[in-house]
Amino acid sequence: MPIELSLEQLRSLLRELCRLPAETEWVEFKLNADVENIGLYISALANSAALIGKQCAYLVYGVDDATHEVQGTSFKPSLQKHKQQEIESWLLQKIAPKIHFRFYEFTSGDGGSSVVILEIQPASHRPVQFDGVEYVRVGSYCKKLKEHPEKERQLWRVFDKTPF
Repeated sequence: MPIELSLEQLRSLLRELCRLPAETEWVEFKLNADVENIGLYISALANSAALIGKQCAYLVYGVDDATHEVQGTSFKPSLQKHKQQEIESWLLQKIAPKIHFRFYEFTSGDGGSSVVILEIQPASHRPVQFDGVEYVRVGSYCKKLKEHPEKERQLWRVFDKTPF
């Protein structure tokens, strides 16, 4: 289970992620949230993190995906609703199996821009689904896992090696 991160740890993580040369299979940058697609990203990032052996995947709001510059976001997950339901509650109903994810809302150290980091646990014993569909990252794109049988086979091999 991931531990609570301090403000300084979050700012350090943000700097580290922004230094990546490009989005990866385990990191996605967005300026603002499309609430309908957050679950899709959770599924894709969790499955891809498992594939490449990462301890966490990240969806970062408030960072430009081309330049990796912190520009800030208006997304506030603690206040966000989807169909009159708190966003975390809605996501937990749609994600299977249940995995740990956490929204961190904070201000960046340089200029105080609002940033949200969604930390996502990797899949562990079976692919993570959102609304009954399994997703995976192919480069920096989210795709349906069933459309990429080689990645699906590889993911199941990872699960076979993971102790229960």
